Amino acid sequence: MSFLATAETTPAGGAALDQVIGLSIAASLVTAVLLFVAWQHRTHRIEWFNNLGELLGAKIGTPGWAAIPQALVATSLIVALIGFLWDVSLHAGRGRDAGPLANPAHYLILCGLFALFIAGMSAVIYPRDGEKPGIASVRITRRWYAPVSGILIASCGLYALIGFPLDDVWHRIFGQDVTLWGPTHLMLIGGAGLSTAGIIVLQREGEFGHNKSGTKMPEWLGKITLSIAFGALLIGLSVFQAEFDFGIAQFRMVFQPMLIAAAAVLPLVAARLYVGRGAAIGAAVFFLLMRGVVSFTVSDVFGQAHHVFPLYLGSAIIIELLAVTKLKDKPLAFGAVGGLLIGTVGSVIELFWTDLVFQFPWPRDIWVEGLIMTVPVAIASGLCGALFFVGLQGKLPARSTCRAIMVGSVLILAGAAANGLYATVPKDASATMSLTDVGTTAKPEVLAKVTIEPANLIDAHPAWIQITAWQGGDPGVVTDRLKRTGDNTWESTKPVPVGGSWKTLLRVQDGRMLAGVPIFLPADAVLKANEVPAAASFTRNFVPEIQILQRERTFDAPGWIWSFANFIVLMCSLAVIGGTAVATARVSRSIAAHETSESDEEKPRLKV
Repeated sequence: MSFLATAETTPAGGAALDQVIGLSIAASLVTAVLLFVAWQHRTHRIEWFNNLGELLGAKIGTPGWAAIPQALVATSLIVALIGFLWDVSLHAGRGRDAGPLANPAHYLILCGLFALFIAGMSAVIYPRDGEKPGIASVRITRRWYAPVSGILIASCGLYALIGFPLDDVWHRIFGQDVTLWGPTHLMLIGGAGLSTAGIIVLQREGEFGHNKSGTKMPEWLGKITLSIAFGALLIGLSVFQAEFDFGIAQFRMVFQPMLIAAAAVLPLVAARLYVGRGAAIGAAVFFLLMRGVVSFTVSDVFGQAHHVFPLYLGSAIIIELLAVTKLKDKPLAFGAVGGLLIGTVGSVIELFWTDLVFQFPWPRDIWVEGLIMTVPVAIASGLCGALFFVGLQGKLPARSTCRAIMVGSVLILAGAAANGLYATVPKDASATMSLTDVGTTAKPEVLAKVTIEPANLIDAHPAWIQITAWQGGDPGVVTDRLKRTGDNTWESTKPVPVGGSWKTLLRVQDGRMLAGVPIFLPADAVLKANEVPAAASFTRNFVPEIQILQRERTFDAPGWIWSFANFIVLMCSLAVIGGTAVATARVSRSIAAHETSESDEEKPRLKV
């Protein structure tokens, strides 16, 4: 067989210094301009910013300090979402890039995240002359108060933005981890995702702010807007599943039902309780519309790798039906039961959708362990969703209860994640392959027959036995679920590409076993890696998948550096989660105090 091999020439570590310097200068200039505008506004040297807030506020019936961020967040998150999924698609189809300025999707991500940070800061700098925005404002100076939700949104945006330079440092130390779940990648998507909770809190604060126009948003429009906001939160919590969406999951299958349930329960429970009838379905419909538009844009307009997404409609209907019962009057119980139902019945509904459209159907192999992970996480997510609702209502339970739910939820999620991440690679196991050339010199493709030893290595219902090829160009990702022909033999159902820059491998997941065998890997001068040829017949040992899928990673750094770097990212992530909880609690306590004060004023006074 004759195969075309090309050597990679793009860097496998951090970006070129000229790109780092260029981005630093650009960010500094933009920041300087924004600081100048903020100073001009607060010292009354300009009025256009204040007038813009009043104009937008008059349109939607909210104070100016809340109106500007709402408009900016909506736009910025759409831009960042398109950029993010385009970026994943580009990496799946092309592999690594030459730096942040060499990837067009990075421009959208940077602009979206910077706009998100600006949205939060606009709420912070807008109030002036001692104005106290809302009822949960934070004192910054003697005559400067800022809405706590604005600080939260700005913090989420800053957290996500910090992920960009840290990502470059990470790559310089550990190489390019081409996975969505790289620690710095989680910072980028986590900050953007949690900011959607901030915009809901901002909307609630705005209800208690001074609206100079005196206009109010119609109730029906307010419900639609809030349903969309919770739909945006659903999108934000769903992006962690993107590797499954693109068919290049690098972690065990048991994660997917858990991630789908965790993302669904919190926003759907909170939406139904807070907004009212139909809000859960409205949030799910908005999710489907937005993800559908983005999928079409990335796949059909930009011509990159295709991806799909969860359905969530079944989960939304479950929550709507549950709300018909009296359980709706007991929010925490409603959240827990809603989580239980979505983690079980909702997962079964998602099973049919997953088997229909995803590259990875859910086999019997994952169900016991999957439910053990999914159900507790879903219940914890439901309790957090209910807690978010009662916080927005100003009716938080005792602080000990709130802390127990939050800490317990984090520990449950951490325990489930740790279990899911634990994978094994079989020793003294190999795959013998016989390849049949069915392609051309310009476009080499093969069909494969596979024999796995030892013969009893794979059980009757493995999570997957497939050949995956990616990072070779159009169509981005090619997967072939192999057909079993014997106790330990499988064969292809369609041709898969080899040669060029394609990375093609046999992938096996069975229980905790997660391993791969390279079929073809191109020579890579930057990595100083030789070609792994796709010979007509060969036998190769199973190795950890990460060694093939993340070929650019380096394991030369001392272990303590890896642990310390992950610890720092973990602490930052917990700080953002804690900040979201603190901001919600501050708003809740302020609402409770406000309503108590109004109630006291309405009480009849004894005449003397």
